Amino acid sequence: MVDDQSHYLAGRLLVAMPGIGDPRFERAVILLCAHDDDHAMGLAINRPVEGLTVASLLGQLGVTAEDGAATAAVLQGGPVQPERGFVLHTRDHKPDSEGSAVDDDLMLTASREILEVLAKPRGKPRKALMAVGYAGWDAGQLEREIKDNIWLTCEPDDALVFGEDHARKWERALAKIGVSAASLSTLPGRA
Repeated sequence: MVDDQSHYLAGRLLVAMPGIGDPRFERAVILLCAHDDDHAMGLAINRPVEGLTVASLLGQLGVTAEDGAATAAVLQGGPVQPERGFVLHTRDHKPDSEGSAVDDDLMLTASREILEVLAKPRGKPRKALMAVGYAGWDAGQLEREIKDNIWLTCEPDDALVFGEDHARKWERALAKIGVSAASLSTLPGRA
């Protein structure tokens, strides 16, 4: 028997609708890293933590970044467990410790080994981002929120996921699915 997982959204982007009612998710773009019948988990990819770079966070964790490595901003992945860090990266680097496959191209890893890899200018994944905290949903919660028009979904691409123009990712994600931010109402409703 084949397990049909086509209704799961792991590897896709959630794009917050205006007027979401929760300032933690206003204009958020979240890459879903896991989704099944029991839960969903994702990382906001457009919310840099002010003044915190990967190099400075690595230093706080006792990992010395070599010159030319780890200059990107650390992202606020979501409100759940903000003290916990995650590295989302392309699968061209297989960590020694176990990571979780997001889709065919991406992995989520939370190990010291991946931090040491990021601290070097060579040998790291083609693309990577570091986030603290995550967004999480209980069984059926995300599906209800999508049905209630709280989130739109779209396919990711490298520029949306790993690009550093965080301020424009929300509008760019909307444009990717043919929606103009100016045309969206801040009032929830159904047609």
